[in-house]
Amino acid sequence: MANDPTEPTEGSTKEGSTEPTAAADSQVEGEDYSPDELANGSPNDDQPAADINVDLILEVPVSVSLQVGSAEITIHNLVQLVEGSVVALDRGAAEPMDVLVNGVLIAHGEIVVVDKKFGVRLTDVVSPAERIRNLN
Repeated sequence: MANDPTEPTEGSTKEGSTEPTAAADSQVEGEDYSPDELANGSPNDDQPAADINVDLILEVPVSVSLQVGSAEITIHNLVQLVEGSVVALDRGAAEPMDVLVNGVLIAHGEIVVVDKKFGVRLTDVVSPAERIRNLN
């Protein structure tokens, strides 16, 4: 039999009805955890922190970047930039740089040279609990 446009499809409701179909009832909503529960590594009381298998995510690539500083300039000044122009940043030369992972601050550090390439030496690591709080 052909689909009747007046009949609800799976997961929808009949027009004018506030009752969801069985498919909508079977959806499981995600659980919310507080930053403290996540930082302690045991958001589920049934599963101790030592039993959580982090091996599943160890090969997920992340982007690590170093933020030297920033500046706000007008469009007028932006279009006047040429080779050799200098833009002053808001961070002092002796201040540590921000180390970001996927845009989230995880540490502060200083620039070093390793095998003719730039690197970063971490001088201060943000605690896991603080990192989770900063996600919001």
